Formats: sequence, C-alpha cells, structure tokens
Amino acid sequence: MSPLSFSSIFHPSDFSPGDEAAFAHALKLASAAKAELDILHANPDTQEIDWDDFPSVRRTLERWGLLAPGGSKEDARQLGLDVHKVKRSGNDPVRTILRYLHEHEPDLIVLATNQRRGLSRWMNRPIAEPIARHSHIMTLFVPRRVVGFVSLENGGTHLENIVIPVDRLPDPQRAVEATVSLASALGCPKVHLTLLHIGRQEETPELELELQPGWTSERLAKTGEVVDEILSVSEERDADLIAMATAGRNGFLEALSGSTTEQVLREAKCPVLAIPASE
Repeated sequence: MSPLSFSSIFHPSDFSPGDEAAFAHALKLASAAKAELDILHANPDTQEIDWDDFPSVRRTLERWGLLAPGGSKEDARQLGLDVHKVKRSGNDPVRTILRYLHEHEPDLIVLATNQRRGLSRWMNRPIAEPIARHSHIMTLFVPRRVVGFVSLENGGTHLENIVIPVDRLPDPQRAVEATVSLASALGCPKVHLTLLHIGRQEETPELELELQPGWTSERLAKTGEVVDEILSVSEERDADLIAMATAGRNGFLEALSGSTTEQVLREAKCPVLAIPASE
C-alpha cells in the first residue's frame, strides 16, 4: 500500500468566524506534512480585502508552541511550512478559484461546511460545490458546528477513531490509503479504523491495510439503511473522522447531489474526508 502525498494543501476561505476550525485543520496538516499551504480569497475587488482579514499563521503557530514569539516568515519556513496568502480579483469567484486550482493542483482541499444548508456558506452563491465538482481533488470537509480533530487553541490533534464505509463500488482502497496517510502525517500514535460495510459480511471487499504500531482495526458488517448505519456507527464509535470513497468522473460532487456522501455530510458530527476513487 503506497502512502498518499500531502505536499500541497489548498484552503479557500470567506474569512467568517465559522472558517476558523477548517483553517486550523489546514494549517496543522500543512505543518505536520511540511507542506505548501495556499490560503485564497477571491473577491471582485482585491482592494476591498485587507491582509489582516487572512488568518494569522504565525500567531497561530506561536500559540501552538511551534514558533517562538515574534517569529518571522523565515522562521516559519524553517519548520518546513511554506504559506501563500493569495488575493484574486474577478467577478466569478468560482472561475477564479478553479483557475488557481488548475494552475497549482494541490493534493488536498480543506473546506468549512455549513450543515443542513448546503456544504458551505459559499454553496448558496454557489461556490464550494463547483470547486469540488470540477477539481476532482480529495477534500476534507470541516463542519462549522463541530470542533474537529485539531484544536484551534493549542494545535493538539485528537484523531483516534476513524470510520471508513466500504463497498465494492466505488473502490474503497484509495480511501483507506488516504486515511492511513493522513493519520500517519499527523503522527497519531493511537488510531482505530472501523471498516464498515452495509450489507452481507461475505460481500465485504478485500482491502490491503497496513497499520502503524499502536494502531488497530476492525471489519464490521451491518444491515439497514446506508446513511443511518454510517451515522449510527460513527456516533457509537465516537468517530473523529469519517472517510469515504466517492464516485464521479468529473469530480466527486457530480455524483454527490442526493448521494450517500452528501447525506452523511449534512448530519455528521465530525469532519468528513471525501476521496475520489481512482478511474
């Protein structure tokens, strides 16, 4: 099983207070993986965007104890972290962001979500949906009403219980690999993976799974309505993350509208990692 790369992370933000948790997850992942982090805000008039609107990376790293007080940008780079704060103008934020994604092709997108009202406040405009649909890039959705597995206050990570729904289609192997890679990048010492199949036990797909020392796993089969069972098991296991393989040739959200993944996103009490299946 080959580890997936998290060398470049993209976090588009509308700078509302609800985006703070998603920002913390993006920054923590980037600092742990020694990755490039692009934080982008698109606006018809870049003059209306103040640099102070962007989350303070250095102040956050100082609060987390990763950077000495008063540290410089160069000090942050010494941590292996390369942050770009980007302002882009244009009347169509979607097109602006998609153009940036096409130019830079990150490994992971981190998005805040506004549950029960779409995938993001931006979705109502809409912005987040076409970004994810056309990018066909792995995306971590962080619901605005949950803390998530990264603390904004101290940068601590609590990623111990992960539920991965598996079925024959879409192929869940890449979702397993992505989940293991993400937890490994964060240096999680204790992880329990629940590979959940909704259906008969004998129909559970065979998967290659390589665990780090101290990690455990179980294969669980349930019968019932798919979304209800995923949410129920996630609550029973007090899941810190749900990781799901998603389908759709032109981007997973093309197949997401009304799908299992979207319904789980609307109700999940933890972040959801959506991994496009390999074509």
